Amino acid sequence: MNDEDYMRLALELARQAAIAGEVPVGAVVVKDGAIVGRGTNAPIARHDPTAHAEIQAMRDAGQRLGNYRLVGCTLYVTLEPCAMCCGAIQHARIARLVYGAADPKTGCCGSVLDLMAEARLNHHCDVQGGILAAECGRLLSGFFAARRGKQKC
Repeated sequence: MNDEDYMRLALELARQAAIAGEVPVGAVVVKDGAIVGRGTNAPIARHDPTAHAEIQAMRDAGQRLGNYRLVGCTLYVTLEPCAMCCGAIQHARIARLVYGAADPKTGCCGSVLDLMAEARLNHHCDVQGGILAAECGRLLSGFFAARRGKQKC
């Protein structure tokens, strides 16, 4: 499988989040070609502001691998991570981050800030954005357009 294949799996998880009424973001953690973690946005359902898709996927991977360090893993997420998620990615020692759509409001991999390139931080991972960006962006835009439409009724 390649980056687009893994991002498609993250997109399927994002669709599941949307069905549950959550902002449609999905994430998968991959190690040595195997999916070891999956996550969807779930802050509303879990009453937990930290329940972002990236965090959920890393928690799942940590449990499966028996380690909070996710050395050698790649995290695929449909939306550019926020500051909280970037910090968790760094603490987990994720080797590579691949995201879909940029987030001009809270993205911290270059859109608002670039925490992954901050030289003063002790861990850095390779970052690649824009994988299936249009599809990831359409899912988010459609979700918010539908919510705005419901609010006007």
